[in-house]
Amino acid sequence: MMQFHLYKDVKQFYADTVTLLRPEEERYPVLLGNLIIGNEGLDKRGWRDPKDWFMATVTEDEDILLIALMTPPHNIALFETRPNDAALACLARELYARAIPVPGVLAEQGLANRFAAHYAPRATMGQGKLLRVYSLTELNPALPLHVNLRKLRESDLAFLPYWYAHFVSDCYGDTPKIGPADADGLRTLLAMGNDYVLESEGVPVSTARISRAMFQSCCISMVYTPPYFRNKGHAAACVAWLCAEILRRGYQKCVLYADLANPTSNSIYQKIGFRPVCDVAELGFWG
Repeated sequence: MMQFHLYKDVKQFYADTVTLLRPEEERYPVLLGNLIIGNEGLDKRGWRDPKDWFMATVTEDEDILLIALMTPPHNIALFETRPNDAALACLARELYARAIPVPGVLAEQGLANRFAAHYAPRATMGQGKLLRVYSLTELNPALPLHVNLRKLRESDLAFLPYWYAHFVSDCYGDTPKIGPADADGLRTLLAMGNDYVLESEGVPVSTARISRAMFQSCCISMVYTPPYFRNKGHAAACVAWLCAEILRRGYQKCVLYADLANPTSNSIYQKIGFRPVCDVAELGFWG
């Protein structure tokens, strides 16, 4: 019998799902990485506080068929143990019955499309993005790693909020407003020590972040170079150096997402040593 389970305790949700997600961390770095963040409870900035999360499973005869995690305002992330449209229909019904808004879905391409078929008839589906998940276990040995990459520092607050706003604009078309909270958030990132800035001749030219530490891998995200510094290899240098750092920390893999609409970034990542894992769709809903 199909059953829907809504969780309020992130630690119980973690305990019930982590053994299924752990072997799939390359394919589901956002879902598993966010779940680990919530379970550890060390960082509760904004969406990272699990008190507002939507956490659910759909089971049949006590076997988990579907795992759903949404960290508002972000999209719902899905994982299925085996394809089952009845489980997706059950999730869609419960979301509507509980009046839980869903801005979109992030999942492997086929799963995202199948969920949308059940959810979108009662909402409007916007234009989606197709992303490729890449994984690296060994760097291209021909890459130069002697670059001036340093950790974020206080003086970077003069420009990094604007860089991050333009990163969001490049990815999603919306430029967020910048205010005092952005500087406070960056000071937290400064203390965490996983954001890096690349300098060329003493001038900051690119940035990238190590994020979502999992069991065998870490993600690389927030890779951004301002337009006037592009096409000079700065982003590639950032990512290659961070990959080397992740492997030095004892992780076996580096994972990142690339927009398939951007052939340049996909080509750069493969030259560094990344190999495709799967394609993920990000579909938006409204209404």
